[in-house]
Amino acid sequence: MIDKNLFENTEVAFQLKSDSELERAYFLFKMISHEPLVRIGTAATNFALKAHLPVEGLIRSTVFDHFCGGVSEDDCLNVIDKMYEKGVCSVLDYSVEGKEVESHFDDAMEKTLKIIRFSDEKDAMPIAVFKPTGFGRFHLYQKKGEGKAFTSEEQDEWNRVVERFHAVCKLAKERDVELLVDAEESWMQDAADDLIEEMMSIYNKEKPIVYNTLQTYRWDRLDYLKNLHTRAKEKGFTIGVKIVRGAYMEKERERAEKKGYESPICENKLATDNCFNDTLTYALEHLKDISVFIGTHNEYSCYLAMDLMEQLKIEKEDNRVWFGQLYGMSDHISFNLADNGYNVAKYVPFGPVKDVMPYLIRRAEENTSVAGQTSRELSLLKTEKKRRKL
Repeated sequence: MIDKNLFENTEVAFQLKSDSELERAYFLFKMISHEPLVRIGTAATNFALKAHLPVEGLIRSTVFDHFCGGVSEDDCLNVIDKMYEKGVCSVLDYSVEGKEVESHFDDAMEKTLKIIRFSDEKDAMPIAVFKPTGFGRFHLYQKKGEGKAFTSEEQDEWNRVVERFHAVCKLAKERDVELLVDAEESWMQDAADDLIEEMMSIYNKEKPIVYNTLQTYRWDRLDYLKNLHTRAKEKGFTIGVKIVRGAYMEKERERAEKKGYESPICENKLATDNCFNDTLTYALEHLKDISVFIGTHNEYSCYLAMDLMEQLKIEKEDNRVWFGQLYGMSDHISFNLADNGYNVAKYVPFGPVKDVMPYLIRRAEENTSVAGQTSRELSLLKTEKKRRKL
């Protein structure tokens, strides 16, 4: 039987945090719990960075160090090693966003190749990750997905995107490092889905190396997975999926309304939760063909996965099932799961402070919009502070 109080153990959850780090975490989540403060803080931070005011040190010692592993791969090593001692692996995530230049795409590819090599050398890092728009322009994916003809220059550009995908997938297969490809906005995702499926058909013949990401706040994602499953069986490759709820909800709804098409987003939180849990169930019931990385901070979904694994007689350490949370969040899930023998990996963002700010701002905004997330973090931190005093 699964212990339904598993995530209440704050001693295990915060074992790596010093008293001062615990206080900092409490202060940050307290700030994030006030939406007006987040809005003012993000605006002030953006202004200060653009005006080249000396605020990087302050950002680094507060929000950056809580949610990021460091400014470079080597800078993350201390965090990676400490977590691995407690059974939690790391997925290094180069979290620089919004670049639109070919040289930046080449840099992102080289960074991903470096992380794969780095992962190959460390047991603590069995998984790597990248974003499709890290390797090519957003507009290019959108145009491709809409079936519009490329100019000859755009075709050359797209060919380079495909080459970058092949380069990282090929190395990941050679080094036996699983490679997660993040999902982005729906209006560029069709082209990304097709390209990732092409990579799966080549590199996932023996076992899943390439993983696509399904954002289950989209109501069509379970059907997409079922159709992909059918094609994979026909073509003889295995599937890797990371399932998450999603990160672009407001933007998705606004665009659908503005352009007058049906929103791809589930009508409410309950529908999203059901879509996530149904997709999770489908993957675990077809584990012979589908490996799954369960990216969630939702406790019920984690308990559901554990229950299903027990019912389906899936071993806790089966490499086809991983749980994942973001660094700096839901330690009560990550460390208690690991303490009980499950495969767990933290997404560890890194990059220059200034370049990672869009990621950090999104994290803060998401925390204010997810009902109960921040109050749960605060409650657990308060419990642990009290426990240590006693």
